Amino acid sequence: MKNLRALAAAAMLGLGSVAVAQQADTSLSYYLPANTSYSDAIPTPKQLLGYNVGEWHASHDQLAMYIRLMADASDRITLTEYGRTHENRPLYLLTVTSPKNHQNIEQIKELHRKLTDPAASGELNIKDMPAVVWMGYSVHGNEPSGSNAALLAVYHLAAAQGPEIEKLLEETVILIDPSINPDGMNRFASWVNTHRSKNLVTDPNSAEFDEVWPRGRTNHYWFDLNRDWLPLQHPESKGRLAKFHEWKPNVLTDHHEMGTNATFFFQPGIPSRNNPLTPERNFKLTQQMGTYHAKALDKIGSFYYTEESYDDFYYGKGSTYPDVNGAVGILFEQASSRGHAQESENGVLSFPFTIRNQFTTTLSTLEAAQAMREELLAHQRDFYKNALNESKKASVKAYVFGSEMDKAKAFHLAEIIRQHQIDVYRPKDSFKINNVTYTPENAYIIPTEQAQHRLIEAMFEKRTSFQDSLFYDISAWTFPLAFDLDYAPLTGRNFKSSQLGQRIDSLAFPAGEVVGGKSNYAYAFEWHGYYAPRALNQLMDRGIATRVASDKFTTAEGKQYDYGTILIPVSGQPVSAEELHRALQEVAQQNGLKVYALHTGFNPQGIKLGSPMMLPLEQPKVMMLIGDGVNSYDAGEAWHLMDERFGMRPTLIKTNDFNNVALGKYTVLVMAEGSYRNISKDKLRSWVQQGGTVIGMGQAAKWLSDNGIGNITFKEAKEDTLAQKPYADMSNTNGAQVIGGAIFETKLDLTHPLAYGYTDAQMPIFRSNTLFMERSKSPYANPVMYTATPLMAGYISKPNLQQLKGTAAVDVSSLGAGKVIAMPDNPNFRAFWYGTNKLFLNSIFFSQIIRGASARADEDAH
Repeated sequence: MKNLRALAAAAMLGLGSVAVAQQADTSLSYYLPANTSYSDAIPTPKQLLGYNVGEWHASHDQLAMYIRLMADASDRITLTEYGRTHENRPLYLLTVTSPKNHQNIEQIKELHRKLTDPAASGELNIKDMPAVVWMGYSVHGNEPSGSNAALLAVYHLAAAQGPEIEKLLEETVILIDPSINPDGMNRFASWVNTHRSKNLVTDPNSAEFDEVWPRGRTNHYWFDLNRDWLPLQHPESKGRLAKFHEWKPNVLTDHHEMGTNATFFFQPGIPSRNNPLTPERNFKLTQQMGTYHAKALDKIGSFYYTEESYDDFYYGKGSTYPDVNGAVGILFEQASSRGHAQESENGVLSFPFTIRNQFTTTLSTLEAAQAMREELLAHQRDFYKNALNESKKASVKAYVFGSEMDKAKAFHLAEIIRQHQIDVYRPKDSFKINNVTYTPENAYIIPTEQAQHRLIEAMFEKRTSFQDSLFYDISAWTFPLAFDLDYAPLTGRNFKSSQLGQRIDSLAFPAGEVVGGKSNYAYAFEWHGYYAPRALNQLMDRGIATRVASDKFTTAEGKQYDYGTILIPVSGQPVSAEELHRALQEVAQQNGLKVYALHTGFNPQGIKLGSPMMLPLEQPKVMMLIGDGVNSYDAGEAWHLMDERFGMRPTLIKTNDFNNVALGKYTVLVMAEGSYRNISKDKLRSWVQQGGTVIGMGQAAKWLSDNGIGNITFKEAKEDTLAQKPYADMSNTNGAQVIGGAIFETKLDLTHPLAYGYTDAQMPIFRSNTLFMERSKSPYANPVMYTATPLMAGYISKPNLQQLKGTAAVDVSSLGAGKVIAMPDNPNFRAFWYGTNKLFLNSIFFSQIIRGASARADEDAH
C-alpha cells in the first residue's frame, strides 16, 4: 500500500516512478519551451559533453569548455573571467543580449550605473533602458541543479529563434554566473559520477548520496560562499562583487537546493524576518515576480511554496545583498536528488527534474524582468534617491574608526568598505571622541550622506530589538566590532563635512620599517599589529631565535614596550648581523610593522633585555583534526587563517587516523567545533601530559570537559518548567532559544599571554551557541570573561542572556606538562572576525610560556 501511495504521489508531482527514473528523459525537448525553434549553428550541450544535460553531473571544466565555445559561436554572448578560485579555476561571467546592445554595451553599462546616482538618475529615460538581470547558479557546489541548468540557459539564449527571444534580448541584458563555486562543484560532481551505476540506484542508503567529508557545499577552504557577500574574504566573492557593482543589476537570482523530501521554494521568504532597512517595495516586487514563477511551475506540474521559509535579514547572502543595493534578490530552493535519482517522500526525484525546475524559473525570471522592466528600473532609481534623503535626516552623520597600534586591521576594514562602493575618507585633522584620538594617519571616516547610506547602516548598526526572534542566519555583524577597532558614530554635534580630508580612491597597505638603523645588539617589535604573528612565524621559518617579553619595559630612547613584545637578539643567530637586518626589513615591510633597533640591554624602567621574564620561544608544530565529526566550516576557518593569512603549515589529520599517528613531533593540536567520538581520549590525554597544547573550540571544548581532559566545567541546561504550550508554537518557541549569531562584550586580562597584543580590556566576541562555561576555581585560568551586561548587538533570549552573564569565554588549565585551552566560541568566524583572531594565534604561539597556577604560587613563595 505504501509503495502504491508513493507511486501515485510521484505521478502527481511529475517525479516519475523508480522504473521511469532509471530511464529519465534528458532530451532537450524535456527542458526547453515548446513551440520554440533553435539555430542549428549553435552547438547543443551534448555535442560538446557527449551526453545529455542531466544524464551525468557536469564537472566545472566541462561547463567552462561549453560556455567558452558558446561565446565563440554566438554574437549574443561575450565572456569575461572575473577571478580565479583558491584552486586556480576560472570564474566566468557571460553577458547575453542582442548584437545591437553588444555594440553599445559600455554605454548601456554607464547609463545603468547612473541610475544609482541620485544626482544623475533624474535625467535618465528609463522607458528606453534595458533591465539588467544577473543569474547566479550553485554557490553551494553540491547543489548542482543550478549549474547544470545554466548549460540549458546559455544554449536557449544563444540558439532560440523568433521575435519573442529577440525582444527579450533587446530589452534585457542577462548576466550569467554559471558556477559561483567551481571548486565545490568539481568535488561533488566527481563523487556522484564515480558512484553512479549504469542502472540508476535510487536507494537513499547508496554511497552516491552520501559524499565524504567535507562534501562539495563549500569552497577550497570549506567556506560557505553564500555568506561572503558582505565580508568579501575570498577571491570568488571579491571578483563577483566587482562585476556586480560594475553593472548594478535590477534582479539577481540565487539558485540553491534543499532537502530531498521537499518540493520547490521561491522568495519572498517569511515577511516578519525581512531586514527593516529593506524597503517594503522590494518585498512587493518579489511577490509580483513570484506570480510568474508560480505560473511557469504550474504549467509543468511542479509543486512549490513561498513566504513560508527562509528570510532576508543577513545582507551577506546572494539573495539578500541585492536588496540593500536597489535590486531584487530572489532565492530559489529546489529539492535535491543528491545524485542522479533518489527515492523521496514524493516518489523518485530525478536529477533532470531538478534541473528542469531551475531552468523553468530562470525563464520565468526573465519573463518577469522584461514585463516589469520599468518598475524595476524605477525602484532602483528611487531606492538610491530615498536612501540619500534618509541620510540627510539621520542623526548619525558619519562613522569614524581606526587604531593607533594596529593600522593593518583598520586598513582591511576600509578595504572591505571601499569594495562595496562606499566613499571612505581620512580625517583632515586629529580629533578626540570618547577619550579616543583619531588622526589622519590611523583613522578613516565614512560620511553617511551618500547613496549607499542603507548599506553603511547595515554594516555599522548595533541592533538589539527585532520583530521576529527566529533567524535563518546570524542576527548581528557590526563590522567595527568584528575588527575590535576603536569607532564612534558622529552626530551633527561632533561632525562637520569640513572634518573630511582626502577621499581614498586607492588604499595602500601600511608601511613597515626598521627604526634606528642596523643594530649589533638586538631588535624588538610589539605584538599589537595584526600581522605580528606572521612576522614571528617568518623569522622562525628562517631559524632566527626569538624571545617574548612577559612584562613591560622602557628603553633608553624613552619608548615603552608592552606585554608580548618580541625580542630578536643579534648574537647567537644562524645569520650575520647584516643578514638579520635585511631579513627584518623584509619582515617589517611585508607585515606593516615597526621593528626597533636596540643598542643596550640596560633599560631604565621595567625588565632588562636579559631578564628571565624574556622567555625563549620555539616554533609551534601544529596539527588540526579534520574529517568525520568535525564541523568543516570552523575547521576551514582555522585552516584558512593559518595557511592563507599567516603563512603557517598546519598538518591536517583525519579523525579516523588520529589513533594511529605518532604525535611526538607536534606541540599544538587544534580541535574545531565537532564531535570526536572516534579518537582515543587516553592517547590525547597522555600527549598533553607530556607537554602538548590542545585548543578546543565550541563542542570540542565540551568534549574535552566530558572526558576529563583539563579542568573545564559547563553549566547544565535549565529545564523549562512552564505549563502546557500549543503544539503549533513548538518550532517558534524552541527556535527563539537558539543563538544564531550575536555579539557580546568580554573583559580581558591584558597581562595574560593569551591577551598579548590587545590594548583595550573590553573586547567584542561573536557567539553562535548555548555553551556556557563556568568560571574556573583558579583565579588565573580565565583571561577572557563575559561581562555582567554582555549583549552588544544581535538577538539572544532573556533566559540565555541570564545564563551567559559572568561566564568564562576562555579557560586555560594545566594537565601534566601541557595545557588545555577551551573556547566555547569561534575566534575565526567566517574569516572577517579579525578582532578575536589573535586569541587563537596567541594560544598557538604563547601557550608554551603559560605557567600553571600552582607553579606561580611556588615561585611567589620563594
